[in-house]
Amino acid sequence: MRPYRVKTPSFLQRIFPKRVWRLPNNKKEVYLTFDDGPIPEVTPWVLDTLKKHQAKGTFFCIGDNAVKHPDVFQRILSEGHSVGNHTFNHLNGWKTPTREYVENTVKAEETLQLKKSKLFRPPYGKIRVEQSKALRNLGYHIIMWDVLSADFDPSVSKELCFQNVCDHMKPGSIVVFHDSLKAEERLRHALPKVLEHIDKEGWNCNKIAF
Repeated sequence: MRPYRVKTPSFLQRIFPKRVWRLPNNKKEVYLTFDDGPIPEVTPWVLDTLKKHQAKGTFFCIGDNAVKHPDVFQRILSEGHSVGNHTFNHLNGWKTPTREYVENTVKAEETLQLKKSKLFRPPYGKIRVEQSKALRNLGYHIIMWDVLSADFDPSVSKELCFQNVCDHMKPGSIVVFHDSLKAEERLRHALPKVLEHIDKEGWNCNKIAF
């Protein structure tokens, strides 16, 4: 059994109601999110694919990657997508003291210069209650998800990655992909097909904004 679930259990959403798991609405909107970038090998292709479908996404960027690849990061912004904080060094909250975790997040914020955006996604989805509270006190919205593509998992086939999303996504869903080398093969197969499915259903693919 895999150590994660493609569909986030409803009981987790009830236990942690102050975290954002999905965004129910009457506009038939879905929200595709991309973690761990930006990198030149994958992120520009994601941007090209979204543009082809006139879709917007939300990119949870690692601060260190944004420093290394500023042109790719600026393209995300210039094309009108949302950007969120994914810590500076992709820290695992369960293994990191709260003070260090918050300081690393603030370092990423200063690097990304997200003056208006206060979106945060914990790497690996692992964040302790005190860390979540500290970040919310700084004005962050903790963005989780209700649908996980599992594109990061090499044991998941390309087609299953697509089915993971297609079978569970509905209006209001927040879907997790990764613009990373580890996920690239599955992402390149699944993302175009997911966007075609969204178009076929008559849904809108929008960015997360608060």
